[in-house]
Amino acid sequence: MKLSVSAALLRGILIGLLLFGAVSAFAGGILGAFLNGGGIPLTYLEGSPFSSYLVPGLVLGLIVGGTQLLGAIGLLRRAEWALIASVVAGFGMVIWIFVEIAVIREYSALQTVYFTLGSAQLILVYALLGLAPGMVRGLTPTRERAAR
Repeated sequence: MKLSVSAALLRGILIGLLLFGAVSAFAGGILGAFLNGGGIPLTYLEGSPFSSYLVPGLVLGLIVGGTQLLGAIGLLRRAEWALIASVVAGFGMVIWIFVEIAVIREYSALQTVYFTLGSAQLILVYALLGLAPGMVRGLTPTRERAAR
């Protein structure tokens, strides 16, 4: 049995995931930059280039959160660059988690959640580009101009 869903449904799910990622990254960025980790021990940063959570918080909030928001806005506006921004956002989230684990050398279940979030965003873009034949209903051979 082949699963076939509409491009509009996948686009809506992707927008929701990107908005969730943006809000989460902005909140984490605020905790890091302005509340020095918001209770996360500074010992996690030992051996890293950081003595506080200011820089990681700014990167999380502005870069990770910013790309997530940009992807969502692009999709909502049906901009031609929306799927590219969404790929950047998904990879940004995945890379953030890899770097976070490498730097703090601690594991949290939230890292699995956000790794899965970034991966899901990438899978949805893959499907919306028509790279999963037969999975998405309504995509033309030209991929309906990047699943607009």
